[in-house]
Formats: sequence, structure tokens, C-alpha cells
Amino acid sequence: MYRNGVPHRILSGALHYFRVHPDLWRDRIRRIADLGLNTIDTYVAWNFHQPREDRAPSFDGWRDLERFIRTVGEEGLDVIVRPGPYICAEWSNGGLPGWITGRDLALRSSDPAFTSALGTWFDDLIPRIAALQASRGGPVVAVQVENEFGSYGDDHAYMRWSRDALTERGIQELLFTADGPTDLMLDGGSLPGTLMAATLGSKPEAARRLLAGRRPEEPFLVAEFWNGWFDHWGKKHHVRGVESAVHTLRGIVADSGSVSIYMAHGGTNFGLWAGANETDGRLEPIVTSYDSDAPIAEDGTLTPKFFAMREVLGAEGPLRSPERMPVLPPARAPLTRRSGLLAGLRAVEPTTTRTAPRPATFEQLGLDAGMVLYTAHPRIPAGTHQLTLSDVRDRALVFVDGSFLGIADADSRAFEVEGTGEVVTVEVLVENLGRINYGPAVGGHKGLLGPVLVDRRTVQGWESVPVALQEWSDTELSEALAADAVPSPGATGCTDAADGSADATTGFAVAQLHVDTPADTFLALPGSRRGFVWVNGFLLGRYWEIGPQVTLYCPAPLLRSGENTVTVLELEQLGKEVELRDRPELGPPEEYIEEFD
Repeated sequence: MYRNGVPHRILSGALHYFRVHPDLWRDRIRRIADLGLNTIDTYVAWNFHQPREDRAPSFDGWRDLERFIRTVGEEGLDVIVRPGPYICAEWSNGGLPGWITGRDLALRSSDPAFTSALGTWFDDLIPRIAALQASRGGPVVAVQVENEFGSYGDDHAYMRWSRDALTERGIQELLFTADGPTDLMLDGGSLPGTLMAATLGSKPEAARRLLAGRRPEEPFLVAEFWNGWFDHWGKKHHVRGVESAVHTLRGIVADSGSVSIYMAHGGTNFGLWAGANETDGRLEPIVTSYDSDAPIAEDGTLTPKFFAMREVLGAEGPLRSPERMPVLPPARAPLTRRSGLLAGLRAVEPTTTRTAPRPATFEQLGLDAGMVLYTAHPRIPAGTHQLTLSDVRDRALVFVDGSFLGIADADSRAFEVEGTGEVVTVEVLVENLGRINYGPAVGGHKGLLGPVLVDRRTVQGWESVPVALQEWSDTELSEALAADAVPSPGATGCTDAADGSADATTGFAVAQLHVDTPADTFLALPGSRRGFVWVNGFLLGRYWEIGPQVTLYCPAPLLRSGENTVTVLELEQLGKEVELRDRPELGPPEEYIEEFD
């Protein structure tokens, strides 16, 4: 590979601006430079910039992509931009907005309905990247065409459109595609005249031979070297041994090979941006942490893998960054329950509601993430009957007349109810556990997708109310916390998780933390089962007792000197306290190396 006629090797590390607090961008960039790398690559997540169709894309604050790119350049590194629109990345919907995947169109194809929407997005995005190219004095030296398209499809007209969409909007730097090193994937995702790169976790020698056999004139570039892996809820914490990762890295950079270490620093799936996989029809949601066993840990700690890779990469000189950021001392604070689950949710004015014979999907409500509260009023004859949710995506709490009936998911969809011949109130709170980010199921809808039945009879007449947790501000949180403890419509007066009574075990709670000087910390909620945590109004993410992740990383910029408020929305069983820990607990480890056959 050459740059301005001089032999050059790309030594890159993946760092996603949307997974790192903006106040920490420069720190993480410097740590990547200390690793011995000369380039940073980042995806661009369309849904992060434009979660709603009726709002223009945002490029300010945390979404200021241009500021991120300029900061990388100021630190003396090059930038590779991967604008997708599909990014995988264990990110919700692979970066595609829910309002796009909710349409009747062929995703990632030459379908004009898709390319027209994508073209509008690129009209805004790509000129921003083009203005920061090296040819214009900026740090951007390469741009990727689509992303691992050969793992998805073979619409070469779409791939040509994607490449042309970049050049027509001003991209002049190196273009490349990136696919797994198999004939199947390279056939689907590569383009004549565009550099063909590989993505892999092992066996670089075999990949080098395969790519050289197809393109002997091209340099060897591994656009993603998976030196670690991500985690699913309910599974173990994936790690990769230092020696294994270093051995593969040596094989890649041998003979002037170029590489991007994925991830160099993983960061965090803050809010509800974590994606999901699907195996044999079963959803596998991804945890809040995106540590990925990277050489630079989620909190910026320089790991043994960092120092071993630094040696392979030939980095010399002193480190500019401390091995670990300052952390708060361990502490505990009591959780005080403030309002019931459904009472709190009802107290927040929704942006929209929908009443129709069938439940509305998340997509029909314009909701990308969060929950939907469905309500219907069927008459149930006297005796024992079965209430069945035929297709719930992904997990639901079911209530009848304010009494908690059970949890509906892929393994449990039917519940016995006792009827009296009267009309009852059925409430179903459906949670989106994460949109699938890889494979043919990307773009799947969320909500009550199939009929709700009383025995064989379909329940009709539903009110669907979106709960846009990811969009809540301090105003919505305050409304939820201040909700009156009133029973659900039609409640029988029983004490349960829905009615907001004093001894209920779910709902909204707060803890107050005093901080002298803000520093990193790791939140744990012993005794709490499943829910969401906000710190000073910022949605930190989801927690779940099934693990593997136990602590949630809270970076220092989210805290302030003095009093800080932690707000918890617990869906199943509220614990008694919040713990601040001085180290992460990501769960029992399991060695994992991704390989292609």
C-alpha cells in the first residue's frame, strides 16, 4: 500500500464516537495512539443521528461527527469512516432507523424506496465527511462502501449505487469493501475496481491467500480484526487470551499487511442502543457494556493485551495516558421507591397514542426503542380461561384488572385467567430487548405482532401507548416519579406490582449520591432483577440479574460535584440499594475466537 507514492501501512483501531462520552473522546484517541496505531476508524450510525423520520438528522453534541473526526486529526492520526448505512456493530438494527425498516421495502438493495431514503441521508452526511478528507487538509484517508454486504446479499447494482453515492457527493479518497474471507461473502460484497478487504478473527494466512488469489495486485487489508467479542444477556462474558490475539495480529501485519483492531476501545451501549442476534429463531439481546475484551477497556484502562499489542506494533516512547482513570471510592446508597410501575408510566404524557382493532407495532407508533403499554377491555365468561399472546417481541408484563399475571416471552405465552362474565382490563407492557443487528432478520418489528386470544377468540380494540424511555428528559422522569399511587383502571384493590401501593416491588425509585470530585464509577443494583438506570437524567442502560454483566460503567462526565441522582425503573423486583464499585464486574469469562470455516 502506498500513500503519496510512499510505502504506507494502515495500523488502525476501531473507536465509535457514539459509544464514548464526548468529553472522553480525546483521552481515548490518545490511548489508541499510545497503542502504536496511526489511524482510527469509526462507523456512522444512521439511527443515532435520525431516530425519528419527522426530525432532521442531528450533528451536534454527542452526535457531532465532524468534531470527532477533527479531534482525531488534532492528535495526529488518520481517520477511516464507515458510513454504512448498515453497520452491524452489535448496535440496534445494525444502525438502520426503525422508521426505515418499518416500511414495506427491500432493505440494503437497489429497491428505489430504499435508495431514495438512503440518498437523502447521504445528502446530509457524506458532504460533511468529504470536507474533512486528506485531499482537503483533513484527516479522512479512506471510506468504506456499505459493510460486509456479502454476509447479507448479492445485489451488485446496490453495491455499485452505494459506491457511486459516495463519489457523487465528493468522496475522493480510498474506497474499499469489507467482507468475511470466504468465496460466498466475497462474491456478494466485493466490487471491481474497489479495494477488497477482509474481516476476521483468526487464520489471516488463509485470508491473505484467498484475497491474493482474487486480487494479486492489491495490498492485504484486514478491515476488522476481532481481538475480542461481545456478550449476550444470560451467557458468559467473552474474552480472548492475550497470546491468541497477539499471534493473529502478528500474522496480519507480516509482509506489510494493514489492519484495524476491532475494537481497540469498545466503549458502552449507553441508553437502549444495544443490538441483538437471533439463533434458531431465538432472540439473543446484547448487554449494555461493549468492553469487547479490547486492549483499552470500557473505562479506558490499559490492559495486558494493550501492552502485548503495543510491542507487536513497535510502539516506543512513554505513554501519554495513565494506565487507569481515577475512580470514586466504593459506596452504597439506599433506593427509595417513589411510584408504581404502571402509575409512573401513565403519568408521562405520550407523544402519540393509537386506538385500533389490533395492537400497533413499535414501528407504527414511530418508536425505535423502549416499551409500549397496550390496553384492551374484553369480557371474559365465568370460569377458567386461557389468555394467549401469540407473538410478543420481545418480553411483556401482563396484568388483568391491575393484578400481575405473568411474564410473556418466547417460552411463556399463555396464562390462566378466572372470569366472572364481566368486562376486564388487560394491560400488556411490551419491552423491546434490542433490535437484531446481523443476518436476514435485521429490521424485524417489535410489539404484539400476533393476536391476543381469550381461548379461541381474538381480543380486539386496543389502545397502544409508546413509552419512549430513550427520549425522556428530566421532565418525564419527574412526572413518573411524582405519579399518584392510583390503581389501574378496573383494579380490584389487590396489592401487586401494578397498582402503585406502598409494598409493591416494581416501579420507579431514586438514590442520592454525594460526590466530592467526579470520577468514574461502576453501578450495581444488588437484589434488583431487571430494569433501567438513569444518572442525573442520562439513561445509562439496562441491567438484568441473569448477567453476565453486573456493573454499569458510569463515566465521570455524567457526575457533578455535590448531589447526584440515580433513578431506577425496576420491572420485576426492586432491591434496597445502589452500590458504587471501584472495578467492573462483567461476569464469568469464556474464551471465544470467531472463525470462518
